[in-house]
Amino acid sequence: MAIRKIDIEVSGMTCASCSSRVERALNKTEGVINATVNLLAQKASIEFDEEKTNAEALVNTIKKSGYEVPMAKKVLLIDGMTCAACSTRVEKVLNRIEGVVKATVNLSTNKAVVEFPSGIIEDHVLIQVVEKAGFGAEIEVERDLDREKELREKEIKSLKTSFIISAILSLPLFSAMFFHMAGVDNILSNGWFQLILATPVQFIIGYRFYKGAYNSLRGGGANMDVLVSMGTSAAYFYSIYNLLTGVHEYYFEASAVIITLILLGKTFEAVAKGKTSEAIKKLMGLQPKTARVIRDNQEIEIPIEDLTIGDIVIVKPGERVPVDGIIVEGNSALDESMITGESIPIDKSVGDEVIGATINKFGLFKFQATKIGKDTVLSQIVKLVEDAQGSKAPVQRLADRISGIFVPIVVGIALLTFISFYFIKDFNTGLINAVAVLVIACPCALGLATPTAIMVGTGKGAENGILIKSGEHLERAHKIDTIIFDKTGTITKGQPEVTDILVFGDMDKKELLKIAASVEKASEHPLGQAIVQKAEQDLLAISTPEEFTAIPGKGLKASFEGKEILIGNRKLMLGNNISIEEEEEKLSKLEAQGKTAMLISVDERLSGIIAVADQIKETSLDAIKKLKNMGLEVYMITGDNERTAKTIAKEVGITNVLADVLPENKADAVERLKKEGKHVGMVGDGINDAPALAAADVGFAIGTGTDVAMEAADITLMRGDLEGVVTAIRLSHRTMKTIKENLFWAFFYNAIGIPFAALGLLNPMLAGAAMAFSSVSVVSNSLRLKKFK
Repeated sequence: MAIRKIDIEVSGMTCASCSSRVERALNKTEGVINATVNLLAQKASIEFDEEKTNAEALVNTIKKSGYEVPMAKKVLLIDGMTCAACSTRVEKVLNRIEGVVKATVNLSTNKAVVEFPSGIIEDHVLIQVVEKAGFGAEIEVERDLDREKELREKEIKSLKTSFIISAILSLPLFSAMFFHMAGVDNILSNGWFQLILATPVQFIIGYRFYKGAYNSLRGGGANMDVLVSMGTSAAYFYSIYNLLTGVHEYYFEASAVIITLILLGKTFEAVAKGKTSEAIKKLMGLQPKTARVIRDNQEIEIPIEDLTIGDIVIVKPGERVPVDGIIVEGNSALDESMITGESIPIDKSVGDEVIGATINKFGLFKFQATKIGKDTVLSQIVKLVEDAQGSKAPVQRLADRISGIFVPIVVGIALLTFISFYFIKDFNTGLINAVAVLVIACPCALGLATPTAIMVGTGKGAENGILIKSGEHLERAHKIDTIIFDKTGTITKGQPEVTDILVFGDMDKKELLKIAASVEKASEHPLGQAIVQKAEQDLLAISTPEEFTAIPGKGLKASFEGKEILIGNRKLMLGNNISIEEEEEKLSKLEAQGKTAMLISVDERLSGIIAVADQIKETSLDAIKKLKNMGLEVYMITGDNERTAKTIAKEVGITNVLADVLPENKADAVERLKKEGKHVGMVGDGINDAPALAAADVGFAIGTGTDVAMEAADITLMRGDLEGVVTAIRLSHRTMKTIKENLFWAFFYNAIGIPFAALGLLNPMLAGAAMAFSSVSVVSNSLRLKKFK
């Protein structure tokens, strides 16, 4: 009997009967010795016999009981990966673990992200599996920028030192080759002297390659280190054989120079890889280290980690806001460009929200902390960008499949090259050409092609206020040919304003507005609130109605200062026998202009019309024009009637209008367009847009909208205008172009280089140089994305 005990998180339990139900189901499962479910902790503690059941079966039992097991996500820091074959190997062994739903490994960041039902796999199991495959692993804890920087600098320093020593020892060997070709003999041509110089390069400087190759082979795979150590060892040991047998043909310079050049390439690669994640480092570096708070009526400065929700924080001009909160005293203008990409400072006063890491430009203010630590907007953005950078785009699958079988194929080609030239020419030629094949082949470039571009692309997006959830969504965005915009709050501001006040009879405009505002004050309808705001702007004295009744779909009825007031649409007036025929023309004219007209009657007589309209955002027209110029088909979707919808659509240049669509039917409209073979993007901001955002190929949430919309979307635009949609799609096109360029050069390089080497047309040292710089060229090409405007 193999007894194991695990704690599994259970979500959805609301009462004791829920926990009892799960507990009963688990205890009935064969192999379970004892199961207890804690309702408060939302956790099931299970003791079971591994020979009779497993963690996955227990998760299924919980799900069959009607409850969910939330997914856990662990990030592993992997040590020892040198190329795509390594990352493919680690990914394969992690995905084989029982219970793992998905594991992805990123060669650029040296991280693995493992997803599994919460509680069923312990950290040490993940680490053991990776170590057994020949690599080091540790669980990533809270991100420590200084530690990361220190580790990266340590790696670069180690590579530089190794390269310099290797170069000093290899230079005489390289020079000896030219003296030998010129027929000049000196100390440099002496085999024993060459052996003394080559040995430290081969075994001390080159130890990293032997170690990597050993770990890889022990784990059942093969990587770049295997190719390098095989190729250089063949040249080195054959030179020793010739030295001992008296043959004056040495290849010490080949093995030493190859190692030197590869180290140079690795140094450049490490520096360049560090630059790919600069966007996250820049974001994380924005948050202040301390905050000035008021405690016990005293102003003190404390580390930001010690802040608690509810603390009153003081921010002086020129300082950064430490965390998220709401202003309780003072006013200012804040530069939010690091979050939204919008350079114009935003005016803030009492009651307004402030975001951590934004800059206070002018006045001193106090705010109450509402979100701290990992809950702040900045932390959420960093998390989102990190997740995106660690994800894989579908285009990477081909490269992953090839890199998984790459090394064995290259070893096979090298063996065939050696045998062919051995029989056609001689042993020496066969060996040198086989070494060239081993050294020219580079799975690194394949492995770095996609992740480096995605890291820079998503980072660049974050700098511009565009948060892309994953590499998959970034790839999908470039395929979009149709885009649907929700009207309210997306194309328009979502804040209706009074545009017209028409008065009939002997009442003046101010009197009519005062009556309407006083009645609407009791209403929560956005159109009513627009009337109240207009009255407040005109400094009118607003009262409260004596009686108030809302009539759904029609308007409202109230008593005010002894008068009977009705405010609403045609149906309300006609239902109360109030004639509107004389003013029908004026009413229709307002509606034709895309305005919502509200009829007002006082004591059963039509007294006026107040028209309200949702104003179009300043950038909507220009953004839609740009999208159409990019070849996209643009739609507008709204619950408004067709006449009003078409009027607004015409103002922004949209001809495809989906009007009278109820909130719950928006997702169906998206699905209909998808069935026509279109790749659909949906842009929205409200809760009612969430199903449509999820149904679209790519959902864009306007960040000024709700958290629900942002959660359902694939791409979140932190700014409230539509220019972000244009930028996101352009960034997607540019990133995909970079990925395709990278993959082309990685494939082209190997497709040309390996046959050239196999045909004996490439010197091993040139092969080593080309191999070393292939990865550098791929990473450098990805870094060009940083210039994206």
